[in-house]
Formats: sequence, structure tokens, C-alpha cells
Amino acid sequence: MKYVYRARERKASRGYPALILFFVLLFGFSAVNLFWPKRTVSELENRQLAQMPSFSWQGLLDGSWTSGFAEYLQDQVAFRDGWIDLQSDVSTLALQKAEQSNILLGGDHWMFTKHFGTPDTAQLDKNTDYVAQFAQKYPDCVTFLLAPSASVIYADQLPASAPMMDENAMLDQIFAAVSPYADVIDLRETYTARRDEYLYFKTDHHWTTHGAYVAYEQFCAGKGLTPFDTAAHESAEVTGFYGTHYSATRWWNARPDHITWYPLDNPMTIYQPTGEAAFTSVQTTTMVDTSKFDTRDKYGAFLGGNNGYSVIEGDGEGSILVVKDSYANSFMPYLTANYAKIGVVDFRGYSYGLDSLIEQEGYDQILILYNFQTFLTDNHVLNLIRPTTLS
Repeated sequence: MKYVYRARERKASRGYPALILFFVLLFGFSAVNLFWPKRTVSELENRQLAQMPSFSWQGLLDGSWTSGFAEYLQDQVAFRDGWIDLQSDVSTLALQKAEQSNILLGGDHWMFTKHFGTPDTAQLDKNTDYVAQFAQKYPDCVTFLLAPSASVIYADQLPASAPMMDENAMLDQIFAAVSPYADVIDLRETYTARRDEYLYFKTDHHWTTHGAYVAYEQFCAGKGLTPFDTAAHESAEVTGFYGTHYSATRWWNARPDHITWYPLDNPMTIYQPTGEAAFTSVQTTTMVDTSKFDTRDKYGAFLGGNNGYSVIEGDGEGSILVVKDSYANSFMPYLTANYAKIGVVDFRGYSYGLDSLIEQEGYDQILILYNFQTFLTDNHVLNLIRPTTLS
């Protein structure tokens, strides 16, 4: 009996170190979490992080405080970036996943936005109709440039059996509907022929500045304009760019992109819209906010982001109004070679119609520039046909 008792004692004592280690890890990690620096923004994920919610008995009873506290703990956990990287590595390496957070992980380090096979095209149909209606109001003045997704040009790099929609067929329908009323720029043939060039970022959803320039060349060819001479300007380069696709996936196989840009002195005035064709000046600056190159959102350097209304002073003649999404941001500097005045409208910050603005500011030409991914779902395009309220 003595032997059995001592054996049980020895067995129990062997379990103590594991139990002690468990409690040390549990309470130790809790202590680390308690004193771990709290962040307001995750540059790696390019989003705001949850903060400690204000306590109230009502919030506790209806569950809103508990939900907010759980989100706070998740966003502020110690070593958060490392945990996310580990989760991504396990998914892509151990589980061989070809998709992460609706981003497809393709060949040659490519990352593509996933487009499901049977999308709801109701908003796309409306947006196409809005462009056509607007162009009818301004005959011989409107150019429509809709950039294709990288997955159209580099379809051979998509994962096998990727559940992608038929973007080519949809682009054909869009251009057919708009072309009777506006000059349409279809980049697919040009981009396919020049696909070995650096047209799109691999870690981000935007085109590169070179991809924007190739599109700009096609715009100039249609207008009979002499393109911006890149050989006559000294370029600058920013390396180590990891874009939105990388932020969503944290893919171990990612390779950093680089951004080439041209330091131009052309001033840009950013305005705060206060009404229809009414705005107040916020600041006058250059087209590229170089401080952004020191952050993760390096593409945000162009035009200082997506402002509602801005005006750029160019070196050419006449004027043009550009209605755009963020693809146009890296396109805009090239237009300074051709126009004296370049107006820029982003409907995310300009919720008015354009008729009064066009008349008041005397714009000669109008360029509507979007990428397909934004145009597919953007409900702000409606502002193109918003009627004027000014008498």
C-alpha cells in the first residue's frame, strides 16, 4: 500500500509543473495585455482599431457594451500583428489555401480581388445608365475611361478554378451602352499587348503610375494631345510598398511593390464643398504629399487622398473636369502637360450635381475615370445626373 501511495504522490507531483506553467502563461499574458500599448490605428491593416467602450448599465443589459468590449480585446491584444501573420501562414502554407479575406493568391506573387461568378449587377447597370445620360447632356465633351481589373490582364496567374465573374463580357456591355454618347477608352487590348510592363501593383488593388501613364497615353491619342514627356522630368522612387491586398492577407509570399513618381511644382488647391458649386479653400499644396510615403498607405500620397473637390494649375491650355475614384489620383499629374486648369471631383466627398459647377468654372472637357471594381458597386455615381437646385 505504501508503494502505491508513493507512486500516486510522484504522479501527482509530476503534474504540478504543467499546472504552474499553465497559470503563469495565463496570468502572465493577461498582465502583458493589461500594460501593452493601446493603438488607435493599425497601419498594417489600414483601419481604425476598437477602443475601450464607455460603460453603461443599459449597454450591459442590451449587449452592446459586451460586444464592444470583445471587439476591443480582439483589436488590442498583445502581439496582434504577429498573431495575424501566424494565422495567414498556417492558412496558406499548412492548409494550402488560395484565398484569404476575399483576395485570391495567384502565381508569381500576384494578389487579386475576388469577383464572384454571379454578381448582382443592378448597381452596375444604374451606373452605366448614369454615365450615358450625363454624356448625352454634354455632347462631344465627355470621355469615359474604365480601367479593367488586373485579373483580366493576368488571368493566367489566377488560382485554378477561381470563381471569377466574366468581367470582359460586362465591360463589353458597358462600353457598348456608353460609346454612342461619349469617347470610350478601353485599355484591354493595349494592356494585354504590354502586360510584361509594370501596369498594376501586386500587393494592392490600384494600377501603378506606369499603368496610369499607359492609360494617359491612350487618352492623349484620342484627343490629339502631346503626352507628358517623362524623359524631360526627373523621376523619384519609393520602395517597400505593401498595399491593401497585403494588408488583407498578410501573405508570406508577398514581394514589395515600388512607386515611381514625378516631383512637379504645379499647385493644387483643396476645397471643402459647402453646397452646389460652392466651396471654401482648405489649403494649397503640391499634388503629392510626400509625408504619406513614410506610412503604410503610400498610394494615398497622390492628391493627398480622395478629396471632394480640388483644382490643379497646369501648364497647358483650356480646362478639364475629372470625375473619379482613387485610380485617377496617380493619373492626374500627367494632365498638367495638357491643360491650364484641372478640376477634380470625388463623389465620396462631393454630394452635389455637376451642372452648376461646370457652368460656373467653365470646364471645356470632362473625363470620367473609374476602375471596374469601384464602378461595379459605387452608389455615388448617381450624382452625375443629380439635377441642379440653383436658379
